[in-house]
Amino acid sequence: MTVSAIAELANQPDRSLLIVEDDKPFLERLARAMETRGFVVTSCESVADGISQIGKSAPAFAVVDLRLGDGNGLDVVSALKRTRPDARAIVLTGYGNIATAVTAVKMGAVDYLAKPADADDVVAALLSTGGEKSELPQNPMSADRVRWEHIQRIYEMCNRNVSETARRLNMHRRTLQRILAKRAPK
Repeated sequence: MTVSAIAELANQPDRSLLIVEDDKPFLERLARAMETRGFVVTSCESVADGISQIGKSAPAFAVVDLRLGDGNGLDVVSALKRTRPDARAIVLTGYGNIATAVTAVKMGAVDYLAKPADADDVVAALLSTGGEKSELPQNPMSADRVRWEHIQRIYEMCNRNVSETARRLNMHRRTLQRILAKRAPK
C-alpha cells in the first residue's frame, strides 16, 4: 500500500467496506487483507444479500463481483449509489470487457478491475481521486482481443440477445455462440 493511500484512508472517517463475491476462498482472503489495511469489512455472497446489507447500513466503500450466482453485481452498485451517492464502489470480474466496464462506470463504479486483483490494487482503486494520469499499457490489445471486445460491446447493446447480435454483426448465430462461450483472448 502506498504512502498516499495510507494517508487517504487515515483521512476517511467512515471506513466501512462491503465485499460482494461468490468465490468464498477469494472473498475470505480479500476480506482479511482489507481488514489489515484499516477497513471495517462486511461480506456477502449474493446480489440479494448485498442489496439487503445496503438497506441496513450503506457502506462508504464496496467491492463487487460482476457475475454472481443470483444475478449481476451491477445491481448492487446501483442500489449503493441510490442509497449513498458519495460511496465509492469498484467492480471485479474474471470476464472483463470494455462494454461491461463502461456500464459499470455509468452506474457509479469508480473503477473496474480484472481478477485476480491484488488487495493493494483494490485499495488504490477505492481511494484514487482520478487525478493521476494512467500509464500506457506495456502490452496493448491484440487484434483478436479488439475483435472480441467489439463483439462483447454489440452483445451488451443488444441486451445479451444472441440472435440480434448475430444479425447486427452479419455473423451466423452458432458462430457467435461459440465465440461468446470462450474466454477473452489475450
